[in-house]
Amino acid sequence: MSVIEKLGLAALHKIDPETAHGLSLKAMRAGIAPMPAPYRSARLETTVAGLNLPTPVGVAAGFDKNAVALNALAKCGLGFAEVGAITPRPQEGNPRPRLFRLPQDRGVINRFGFNNEGMDAVLPRLAARPKDLILGLNLGANKDSADRAADFATVLGHCGAHLDFATVNVSSPNTEKLRDLQGADALRALLNGVVEVRATLPRPIPVFLKIAPDLTPEELQEIAEVAVETGIDAIIATNTTLSRDGLVSEHRDQMGGLSGQPLFEKSTRVLAQLYQMVDGRVALIGVGGIGSPEQAYEKIRAGANAVQLYSALAYQGMSLITEITRGLDHLLKRDGFKSVADAVGTGNKDWAA
Repeated sequence: MSVIEKLGLAALHKIDPETAHGLSLKAMRAGIAPMPAPYRSARLETTVAGLNLPTPVGVAAGFDKNAVALNALAKCGLGFAEVGAITPRPQEGNPRPRLFRLPQDRGVINRFGFNNEGMDAVLPRLAARPKDLILGLNLGANKDSADRAADFATVLGHCGAHLDFATVNVSSPNTEKLRDLQGADALRALLNGVVEVRATLPRPIPVFLKIAPDLTPEELQEIAEVAVETGIDAIIATNTTLSRDGLVSEHRDQMGGLSGQPLFEKSTRVLAQLYQMVDGRVALIGVGGIGSPEQAYEKIRAGANAVQLYSALAYQGMSLITEITRGLDHLLKRDGFKSVADAVGTGNKDWAA
C-alpha cells in the first residue's frame, strides 16, 4: 500500500462510512484515486461458467451499486466485477445510518435494503461499459413489489444484453422476507422464470445464485438440488450473516448483515459443503472475509472456482487486489499447481467437516 493510499484511507475512516464510500467512488471516476497496477500470470487464467477470466479475483456486488465506476474497475487488475443490486424501480433503501465499520473485528455491518437508482438509470452505464471488463449484474427485487420473484426476471430482461453474467440475489438480510425465496419451491419458480428470460436475450449469459451463510445443511442441500435442476451456472457462497459471534467492536449489535473477516470461516464451510453437494455440476464463487492471498487460496482449495472481495477493500485499499493476485500466483506455484483449476477443492476435507 502506498503512502497516498494509507493517508486516503485514514482520512476516509474519520467520516461516516457510507459518505466515505461514495467519495471513494467519485475519486475513482475522476481518476484521482490511487489504483493498483494489474498483475497477470498464465497460472491465474481460468474459465468459470464459460467466462474466460484473466484472474479468479473479482469484486462483489455492493461495491459499485449503480455501475458508476466501471472504467476504473476495468483498470485495477480484477478478473471480473459484479455491480448492483439493481431493482426495477429506484428505491431509497433503509434510513441512514445503515453502514457501520467494526475496526477491531475487521468487519462491516450494513442494512442498506437494496438502495439503488433503478434499472432505467443504470442501463446506459452498462451499455457504455468497458469491453475488456467481464461484468455481471446483481438482480434485486423492490421492497414493495407485488411479485418479487418477477422483479429479478424483469431486471435481467431490461439489462441482460449488456452483461456477461447475472446474479439472482435472494440472500440479503435487509429486505423483509427476501430470504424466504431461498426455500426450494419458491426458488425453483424464481430461477425458472429467470432462465426463461435469459433464453430470450440476444446472447444468453450465465446465471448465478447468491445464497446466505445462515442455512442448515438440509436447506443447503435443497438449494444445491434446485440449482442443478434449473440449469443455473454458478452459486455465490456467501452473502452477509446475521451472526454476531465473537465480535468486540462498538457497533457489533447493529442490525443488518455482517461481512468481512468475521465471516471468513462460516462462509468457507458453507462453500466446502456445497462443493460436495453439487459435485462439479455447478461452478462456485467464494466470497466472505477474504483479506489476503492465503484466504483467497483457502476458498479455492475449499471448492471455489473463483473468489470475490469487498469489505477488506475498505480497510486495505484497492492495492489489495494486486496483493492477492500476486500472492495467489506464488501460492499456486509453491504447491505445484499449473492453474487455478488444478487447485480447486484440493483442501475441501479441511473445511467440509
